[in-house]
Amino acid sequence: MREPSFWYQGPSWKSFCLKPLGWIYGWLSARRVQRPPSYSAKVPVICVGNINAGGTGKTPTVIALVERLTSAGYQPHVVSRGYGGSLPGPTKVMPHHSANEAGDEPLLLSAFAPVWVSKDRAEGVKAAEAEGAEVIILDDGFQNPSVSKDISIVVVDGLREFGNKQVLPAGPLRESVAAGLARADIVLTVGPQNVSLPVRVPQISGVLKPLATGMTWRSLRVLAFAGIADPSKFFRTLKELGAEIIKSEPLEDHQPLTDALMKRLEIESKTLVAQLVTTEKDAVRLPAGFRQKVLTLPVRLDIADWGPLDDLFESAGLRVHDQDF
Repeated sequence: MREPSFWYQGPSWKSFCLKPLGWIYGWLSARRVQRPPSYSAKVPVICVGNINAGGTGKTPTVIALVERLTSAGYQPHVVSRGYGGSLPGPTKVMPHHSANEAGDEPLLLSAFAPVWVSKDRAEGVKAAEAEGAEVIILDDGFQNPSVSKDISIVVVDGLREFGNKQVLPAGPLRESVAAGLARADIVLTVGPQNVSLPVRVPQISGVLKPLATGMTWRSLRVLAFAGIADPSKFFRTLKELGAEIIKSEPLEDHQPLTDALMKRLEIESKTLVAQLVTTEKDAVRLPAGFRQKVLTLPVRLDIADWGPLDDLFESAGLRVHDQDF
């Protein structure tokens, strides 16, 4: 389902009418996160989460952390619930798995580190430990209390921030900003500048940058499609690279890329004399027959100052200072 537009606008009657449901959701969320963890891992656990429902840049953040820790000599494993996938887990994501089985994000992340999908996060962490993980990155587990966390990173979209600051369904928040940030060790803003926070918590920023692949995007006629939380970010990046977007097709977040949908887009692209282009996350959901027909624009998170995060790693027993990255 696509996010309601009023979530990221000023006061509206829709948000006002839904506030009572938001209070109930917030109360239930508060009770849930107060539960004591059922499992404490023997290795450091780094949680990458958010307060907003939907995408804020968690997947690029996980990739950046994996690369940082791997460069420091550690073997990180990622544990995810496998949103959109059918596997109950704990299951290690393998090349033969499809996005329908593992979820698109775990399938993408498995190219960078071992990834476990598990509806029961504690069981997923145990499986990763048994397989030799030296550090575990818990993907999107900030509101899940089942596993004890050594570091909790809250990722915020620097452009949309916290929207109208209302809790679901009145707004985009899973819990109130103050309550969520009170449990955070650091806030990572994905965007050109930090955001204003109502509580004191360390904050760093990172910028998503297209990965240099040798592809020349300037003046390329494209039909761009994206099934992510905010497709406009993808379309904006293509424009900044100089691509000529003949048509943009925003899809619902995690929307299945069926043969019928892709055939329609293929026919449109041929009629418009435009190249099909999508995101890395969407690309793993492409039907096999279309993987050679669609270009992918990969992006990576560039964090200018790793110092505050490296300090947190050190506090969790992970030595990354003085490494040659």
